[in-house]
Amino acid sequence: MKRNFLSNIRLRDKMLILYVFFVLIPVIFSNVIFYQVTTANVKSQRMSDLSKAMEQVRTNFTGEIRNAVDISSSLYTDILLTDMLDTEYAHPIQYVEAYALYLRKILNTYHSGFHSIQGLTIYVDNTTVLPSGGVEFLDEKVRRSEAYRQLTVGPQFSPIFMRWSPGGTQQTFSILRKLDYYAANPGWKEKFVRLDLKTSTIRQIFTNITIPGRLFLVNSADTVDYTTDSDVPWTSQTVAYSDIGSQLRKHEFEMVYPLSGELTGWKIVGLFDETEIYRELRQPLHLVILLACLNIILPTLIIIWTTRNIHVRLARVLEHMKKVKLQRFEPIRQPETSDEIGQLTAEFNRMTMTIHRLINDVYVADIQHKNLELQRRHAQLNALQSQINPHFLFNALETIRMRSLMKDEDETARIIQYMAKIFRNALTWNRDRVSVKEELEYVTCFIEIQKYRFGHKMDYSIELDPEAGQCFIPKMTLLPFVENASIHGIEPLKEGGEIRLRIKRLANQLICVVEDTGAGMTEEKRNQLLAYVQTEDSMGDRVGVQNVIYRLKLIYDNRFHIRFDSTLGKGTRVEIVIPLEEPGME
Repeated sequence: MKRNFLSNIRLRDKMLILYVFFVLIPVIFSNVIFYQVTTANVKSQRMSDLSKAMEQVRTNFTGEIRNAVDISSSLYTDILLTDMLDTEYAHPIQYVEAYALYLRKILNTYHSGFHSIQGLTIYVDNTTVLPSGGVEFLDEKVRRSEAYRQLTVGPQFSPIFMRWSPGGTQQTFSILRKLDYYAANPGWKEKFVRLDLKTSTIRQIFTNITIPGRLFLVNSADTVDYTTDSDVPWTSQTVAYSDIGSQLRKHEFEMVYPLSGELTGWKIVGLFDETEIYRELRQPLHLVILLACLNIILPTLIIIWTTRNIHVRLARVLEHMKKVKLQRFEPIRQPETSDEIGQLTAEFNRMTMTIHRLINDVYVADIQHKNLELQRRHAQLNALQSQINPHFLFNALETIRMRSLMKDEDETARIIQYMAKIFRNALTWNRDRVSVKEELEYVTCFIEIQKYRFGHKMDYSIELDPEAGQCFIPKMTLLPFVENASIHGIEPLKEGGEIRLRIKRLANQLICVVEDTGAGMTEEKRNQLLAYVQTEDSMGDRVGVQNVIYRLKLIYDNRFHIRFDSTLGKGTRVEIVIPLEEPGME
């Protein structure tokens, strides 16, 4: 079943099926897989790079905070610093000496040793110190500030990180820490330290990322304390990050990195545009498309060229096979090749030449055979005519002899003239066909002789279609039927009878009808005459009607028709239909 199905598919369609299933689909499938794998690798690499960048931001930021916290811890446990700030100075010069001896050195060391520290300020509740050089009074104004409030809320030993605006719109990130490690000492004064970070350092940390995106520093209250997004008014008002997150565009994704230690509850959030993140995917996509085009176009061109080569050569062989069917034996002229089609072409050429040679030999032999057959049939027709003529001449001469014995009349000369005409026609052997008019002349001569013989017992009539006069019929076709009508139809009757002859042309046929009002024939005799039409026997020595039927079969084969209608005591009707022959067809 499958074999028959494949056998009914054209070769070009088979090649197309092979191309689709074994070239096109595998190439597309492999390129899709290649693109998926490449895309997955690029995405993974990009996400890894992004994670590393975000991790680096978190590390750098927490590192800066840790440095500031370390400084605060050093100050927190510095007993000399605590003693100096707790001392009640009787005169300002004493404080200046103590400041110059130790405090200035400490402040300068921390301030200059850490590049990210913008300022270091110690607030102390000691009115004997001078508010300058990094030391300030812890007065009521400071106590009412947000920084002091945040400081008193948290654990006393834990530093805090916060953003505040000491100069209006200027934003400052600071580490605040109480210096209460020695609070149990007598004469301890309340104090805390504030370390201000450089805003430029914070900005550099958050902008030092290679992948475009928006970074947010969100505190534990879910408020944005810093962002690289210039559209967010974080410096002038309080902005909740949840409000920003709800407005994220669909093609953006979020990366959250929580902070620990002193920044517990804080987080760094990154919002990144997917189109920018995955823009490098365009390169593998272009590469996949290029490879797909190369893998499809090149095999396609090769397959088209190969298929066309096979199809054209096979079509040429098929075309010449059709020419052979039309008896045009032309060899296929193309360069010899050694593949299967080339071998098929070579064998076809040899077969064609062999068939052509054999047909020529058989054709020549057939022509010779047909010439011999024509000569044989021509001789046979002449022989048939020679059988008819003596039979008729014998009857005609016998009639004249009997009439001359009975009386001496002038009509004898006319009858002899008719007889001479018939005899002269019988001796003409070079013509097989005569015109209808010529045939009727012979028939008229015969009927006049018969009429001379029977006298008033026989009458006749002839109707000729003017269009049928020049048509040709085999020689002596009608005369035997007229003779039968005269001798076997009219002669046995005492009262006599009539012979009617009608000839007309109908389309491409000639219709000849011979009727008599004579004795008629039996059904057995009628069937015997019809049997002559069907039999394939040779002529032998038959004469008369049998002779005519045999000659018509030789000439027209099955293209003529003859019909016999007869009734005893009423007469006989014979209808002959033969193919039309006009002048020039002899």
